[in-house]
Amino acid sequence: MTDITQTDQTNRSWTTRRDAKNRRMNRVMNITGGRVIPTDRIIEVLEEVLVPGDRVVLEGNNQKQASFLSSALAQVNSAKVHDLHMILSSISRPEHLDIFEAGIAEKVDFAYAGPQSLRMAQMIEDKELTMGEIHTYIELYGRLFIDLIPSVALVAADKADRKGNLFTGANTEETPTLVEAAAFRDGIVIAQVNEITDDLPRVDIPGSWIDLVVEADVPYQLEPLFTRDPRHITDIHILLAMMTIRGIYEKHQVQSLNHGIGYNTAAIELLLPTYGESLGLKGKICKHWALNPHPTMIPAIESGWVESIHCFGGEVGMEDYISKRPDVFFTGQDGSLRSNRTLSQLAGQYAVDLFVGSSLQIDSYGNSSTVTKGRLAGFGGAPNMGHDPGGRRHSTPAWLNMINSDEPLVRGKKLVVQVVETHLTGNTPVFVESLDAIDVKKDADLAIAPVMIYGDDVTHIVTEEGIAYLYKAKSLEERREAIAAVAGVTPVGIKHSPRNIDRLRQEGIVAWPEDLGIRRTEANRSLLAAKNVEELVEWSGRLYQPPEKFRSW
Repeated sequence: MTDITQTDQTNRSWTTRRDAKNRRMNRVMNITGGRVIPTDRIIEVLEEVLVPGDRVVLEGNNQKQASFLSSALAQVNSAKVHDLHMILSSISRPEHLDIFEAGIAEKVDFAYAGPQSLRMAQMIEDKELTMGEIHTYIELYGRLFIDLIPSVALVAADKADRKGNLFTGANTEETPTLVEAAAFRDGIVIAQVNEITDDLPRVDIPGSWIDLVVEADVPYQLEPLFTRDPRHITDIHILLAMMTIRGIYEKHQVQSLNHGIGYNTAAIELLLPTYGESLGLKGKICKHWALNPHPTMIPAIESGWVESIHCFGGEVGMEDYISKRPDVFFTGQDGSLRSNRTLSQLAGQYAVDLFVGSSLQIDSYGNSSTVTKGRLAGFGGAPNMGHDPGGRRHSTPAWLNMINSDEPLVRGKKLVVQVVETHLTGNTPVFVESLDAIDVKKDADLAIAPVMIYGDDVTHIVTEEGIAYLYKAKSLEERREAIAAVAGVTPVGIKHSPRNIDRLRQEGIVAWPEDLGIRRTEANRSLLAAKNVEELVEWSGRLYQPPEKFRSW
């Protein structure tokens, strides 16, 4: 037996992946002559380095897109390149789905599909693509190092030199993670860049990790996804913000947090220097953030509320402002932001006291999802940050404040808050008896229903009716009653009992604005520190340079 084993070991090749990579790279050396691909020959190169059945990770989160490479991929000859298994953080551009219709790709694993969610749902119904799983960002990144190791990674950066060193600038995002997963498992890494130059401001990813670079004919797509114009903040948004600040942030001494995207959270940010100041809360709450550089954070930063912000990605127009505020933001010696989606997701998962998000549907027990009938939006990072991580061991006042027991091994809990209006645009109820995600599971042949945040992780729900302190509920039934109390005139809310609400208010499980010392008539736009984008620019000392579509002056 020993002799046979030794023979097998002697004859076995341990470099099959590396040998395969070398064969592919040799096929394009006559085109590149080194690391640089001529811009007009990118399609030809992709046809040579891609093999049918490859796992291909294509960079595209909810802001930064490797748009030149994705457009080129959609133009390859499907007779040469087909049945690819695509790994996409965000399905955001039309060609992300065009490649499936063309037969270039066959299967997809992804995290978010907001801009393409309607088309995605239709293609699944029409059997035009095969679903892997709907992931959270961290889950998808983690699998790149376990069972979804990419054969090829297509990424984007600001600049490169001829040795392949990359400068990713303010929008580093997920690029290092995607590159590392491929580079250290003998995958091929191709980076599109806006410019090839001999002088980089800094090296964010070393050239030894990069196989090929190509200068794109246009800069990579970058969306100002986290910019909210204060003009669109309503009195209801302000009421929700006041209740969140008074009834959650102040009550639980929240010092570190993540805000989801939306007008509800933009209102909170713009009320800190006004309403928050009037409560004497500066220096006591909202000091440390895992957050994109929201322009609506500028007044809170300028008025001394914010000590630190670590960013998932950048935001168009905030570059100069960030470079002048290194005490707050993580920046390089060149002054530009160093964002990192993977690390910021981890910080939002483990290091913060609280996550505030929203949803399209919430059921009677607090389970929520943005996956609804005909719209396969996915999750993004909400499930990473919107749950209580069992591995946490560090204590903060807010975390300890969730303890409702005197058992010797009791632990604290992360605050997970859903802030929603009871109805969406078009009078569609947010609170429903059964999530559409249950039907989507059947239609898309998923193993489990695509729930975004599970109800047992949610500690608070805030609506225009009031706050449900779900962490205080002593049973599932009491949890249901608390949710019904704040659900308004919805299928869940109409089942509430006025007698139960009185009891819940007395026990502090439900609070109306009046219980928090808030008058509904006080919730108006006069409380906003900035009422439009122009005032945000003024707060910034004119360092903030908003995109043209946000300029109304």
